[in-house]
Order: sequence, then C-alpha cells, then structure tokens
Amino acid sequence: MRINLTSLFVDDQRAALAFYTEVLGFTKHHDIPLGDDSWLTVVSPEAPDGPQLLLEPAHHPAVKPYRDALAEDGIPLAQFAVDDVEAEHARLTARGVVFTQPPTDIGTAVVAVFDDTCGNLIQIIAEKST
Repeated sequence: MRINLTSLFVDDQRAALAFYTEVLGFTKHHDIPLGDDSWLTVVSPEAPDGPQLLLEPAHHPAVKPYRDALAEDGIPLAQFAVDDVEAEHARLTARGVVFTQPPTDIGTAVVAVFDDTCGNLIQIIAEKST
C-alpha cells in the first residue's frame, strides 16, 4: 500500500493553482473540467510520478467549520518536506508568503507554518539526520 493522492480543500481552485505552482513551485499534473470545478492536481517537480495533491473545492458545508477551527488553533492541514526550512522560509517570504510560525527547532526537525492564501495553514519540515 502507498499514498498516491491526498487533498486540500481550497476556496478558489484557480487561485490555488497559481499559488501552488507559481509561488510554491509545484507542477500542474491534472486539470480535468468537472462542471464548475476541476479535478485539479499538482505534484512536486522532484517527483513528477510521485504523490499528487488534489486542490479540492471547499464547497461541502463541513469544510469551513473544520478549517476555521484548525486555523484558530494554529494547526496545519498539510506538511511538506523541504531540505532547509530557513532557506525555504526566506524564499517564500520574498515571494510574499505570510508565515504564522517562523522556523522553529523542535529537536528532531525544524518546522515553519505559512498561510496558503486558499484557506489553509501549511507546515514545512526538515527532519534532522540522527
């Protein structure tokens, strides 16, 4: 068993696609129209055949209270691995990304949390070698 697809609810698929590709650097994988929305996925350019992230419309009535509660408590909805949190923090800050938690050493890793502008908090992490 392996993870092939995971999803994030987004307020606006087109805005999310722009943020995830133009700002974060992911690559569009699928963009299949489905009525007013799309089956819209992105992948890491480092693993184009790896797991896909579905940018899923946040229309379901349970989504807003769920995301609002997590954001209020500062809980990220997803975590992305990076090689160097400090470098990624500097790169993304220069691109206008707002961090809710600066790079923080938590012992086994360094983490930071940012607002994806699409309704989610996202954590980046660089695990320390042991």
